[in-house]
Amino acid sequence: MKVGVIGVGFVGTACAKAMLLRGSCDEIVLIDLAEREQHTKGVRNDLSHGEPLCPGTRLTVGTYQHLGDADVVVITAGVNEKTGGAIDRNDPWGRQRLLPRNAEIYREVMPQIIDQSSTVPIVVVTDPPDTLADVARQEVLNKGAQNPVLSAGTFLDTLRFRIQIAEQLNCSPKSVDAYVLGEHGKTQVYAWSSVQVGGIPVSELIPSEYSDINDFQKKVERGVIDANIDIIEATDASQHGIGIVTSRIVEAILRDEHYVAPVGSWQQEFGVTLSLPSVIGRSGVIEVLKHSSTEQQSSEYDALRSSAAYLGEALERLHDGSGFDRPPSLTWATWSTRM
Repeated sequence: MKVGVIGVGFVGTACAKAMLLRGSCDEIVLIDLAEREQHTKGVRNDLSHGEPLCPGTRLTVGTYQHLGDADVVVITAGVNEKTGGAIDRNDPWGRQRLLPRNAEIYREVMPQIIDQSSTVPIVVVTDPPDTLADVARQEVLNKGAQNPVLSAGTFLDTLRFRIQIAEQLNCSPKSVDAYVLGEHGKTQVYAWSSVQVGGIPVSELIPSEYSDINDFQKKVERGVIDANIDIIEATDASQHGIGIVTSRIVEAILRDEHYVAPVGSWQQEFGVTLSLPSVIGRSGVIEVLKHSSTEQQSSEYDALRSSAAYLGEALERLHDGSGFDRPPSLTWATWSTRM
């Protein structure tokens, strides 16, 4: 089982390290620009010095030509949030501000992957992952290929959500069943309607220090929405969490696990790639599960539609070149007529 990692910066390195430590696959091939070959070899050498203590995984440095027999390709290439100026907590566009520059990179990377394998599943990790997954998907369609494309989506946000709830309730995050849906970013949807701890609705477990459930929810959400910026301000890059999340997605694909996680895939109903609980297997997302947040009358469903409209507007601005200087303005009613 072979995994290609395109882009060996902070996140690419963290993905390779997580896969090495977890024994996610048999071989990891690291690929970056030719002018970064020395850096890529340095990363490979550094990680390989711990290889004898890890499950059997071989680390190599390669080129796109080494992807012909890859079982999964992970793309982390692109400008990160700090370099791309996407760390303003008050910026309504958040990670989407990176879209124009990173879309250019994806339009160069994707054809080179497809030329080597027109069927290998592709996991989009670069920010913003949802809209970039749509860019990647378009390249697949342009080439007449069949590569499944999925994004890391709100998987990491979901773990952050569970951790924040667990901290407030003084329990293990592993005991919390909760999901973040929609966009990995400013419009992400916290699916409070289905949050449970030990099978008990979270609404029945709110600590007495909170005046009501809304107060509790706001506290939790504040710990999730800008967690990436908190990390970047402290360490320069948010990398290790997404590295572990990516390794878990890769494992689910390689082992055909039918593992359920909130990853991004094309959603015909919404006209964009966004995250819903999804069954992950050999061919990427096998099935998208019906979630209470997708019930037509729920406020969470309305929030999902707003998230979709936001992502749709970001893609429109990418394609027409209007940029992100103006705040978002599309509503679901407007976006749904353009799908």
